[in-house]
Amino acid sequence: MASGASGLEAYASTLLDKTDIIASTPHPLEALVDPYPGGEDDTSQEARSIISLLQHQLQNEAAQSWVLACIPRPWRAAKAEDGAEPIIPSKHNLPPIIVPSSVSPGVRPRLPEMYFSVYADQDVETVPPTSNIASSILRDALVDTISILDYNRNATAKFLIDLDCYFSPETFVKRATPFDRLREVEQGKSTWKPEDVAVDAVFSQLLQLPSPEHRLVYYHAVLTESCKIAPAAIAPSLGRAIRYLYRHVDEMDLELEYRFMDWFSHHLSNFGFTWKWTEWVDDVELPLAKPKKAFIVGALEKEIRLSFAQRIRGTLPEPYQALITEAKEKDTPDFKYNSDQTPYAPQAREILRLLRAKAPDSDLQPHLSSIESEASELGVADPLVPSTDAYMTAICFIGSKSLSHVLSCIERCKERLLGLGPRSEAARRQIITSVLEYWIEKPGVGVNVVDKLLNYTILTPLSVVTWALSDKIGKGKILTHAHVYEMVASTMHKVTNRVRQIVIARNQVGLPKEQKDVLDETLEKETAQMRE
Repeated sequence: MASGASGLEAYASTLLDKTDIIASTPHPLEALVDPYPGGEDDTSQEARSIISLLQHQLQNEAAQSWVLACIPRPWRAAKAEDGAEPIIPSKHNLPPIIVPSSVSPGVRPRLPEMYFSVYADQDVETVPPTSNIASSILRDALVDTISILDYNRNATAKFLIDLDCYFSPETFVKRATPFDRLREVEQGKSTWKPEDVAVDAVFSQLLQLPSPEHRLVYYHAVLTESCKIAPAAIAPSLGRAIRYLYRHVDEMDLELEYRFMDWFSHHLSNFGFTWKWTEWVDDVELPLAKPKKAFIVGALEKEIRLSFAQRIRGTLPEPYQALITEAKEKDTPDFKYNSDQTPYAPQAREILRLLRAKAPDSDLQPHLSSIESEASELGVADPLVPSTDAYMTAICFIGSKSLSHVLSCIERCKERLLGLGPRSEAARRQIITSVLEYWIEKPGVGVNVVDKLLNYTILTPLSVVTWALSDKIGKGKILTHAHVYEMVASTMHKVTNRVRQIVIARNQVGLPKEQKDVLDETLEKETAQMRE
């Protein structure tokens, strides 16, 4: 096999017979972590768990007498030059390896891990096929390296670049070999590119469902550092990975599409925001409800967050120019109530003046009441909604200079904002509408403000989800906006993370019964609030 020991083949075959019934049976939860749940054609990958693939790969390898060609065997005598005697390598005694009695299953003990590759549909193989045991061996070694060295992205990137140094010499082609040159490789020799295998492993973790082991920005940083260390090798590989993911964005899981968009915009920001946008120019004319168009718009919005609108417009071809309006270049959005054509404009302008002057709440109330009275006369179902809009829009306008300005203003007005929810759920959700409408050209700022309002408990998680998935759903069109998905996902993460932390604390070994009872009571309250 892969070691200098002998006689292990029969033992390995016996183990394979025992594991076959488990590994070959599809996991009942595989559908939950399928990266391409919308795949309806032959171009998208078939979702297969790593355990199932490994079982079949080992069975194939056993049938071929355990070649394991990618693993180097340094204990074998090396050929000497000039016909001299073969060089016998030195042997070293290694200490015994003690396996712990209990091994942590990690963060995903209940869900299967699916095999994911961004180089699956190429006409020339640049990574091992899933039928070859090398795909699991190389991926496992790389994933362990990425996970263990999470404290040092530079060292991780260096190890990834040097991948071909640690496996058999015939496993890979020469580094940075152009893709077109692979067609010229002699029949029967490997066409696997070490940089493709390395990039593939990083993306397999970045796009792992339900969640990656480390923070997403770590995987972003590893890819960036790898590109800086070996740009001639890594840049073309990343280009092909981006094109593959974009081609399959229609079938991709929504969470993975958002992660791809997030990484793509971040990656471009590290390299002058340059990309061959002309390749996707036909998709600019698609409706926003189409995934490819939504991806383009979302990626540009994120680029603007990382830079500014005028610079991003300068990197785009003419057909893309209309996607970045002049309004996005304004530092401070207009106060809509400055126009007399806007209902309740006189009262809203007075509210703005009083808020700027830091007037007491009693001075504001007559103007808010005036809006509510006028709204009642006009037949508005909930008069608190228009008064809340005027009040919250004024807060946003005053705080538009910076996040600290808006937080200071919210802090001053917190008591009134906290009192709106118990009086009217519609008014509470109007706060979200007012914030996102004011920052409609810079939705990232609006999402950030909504997140702070959640921290102040002015908004509730349910109000955010109801706003997105009920009030503003618009036959699903609202979900085409990346910032809405970001807002809902962030809200759900806040809620579930809180419960998850309580469960972890409650399940600690040796925890006194009194503390368990307290945590059980807290957990019951938190889960009850989640259902409200």
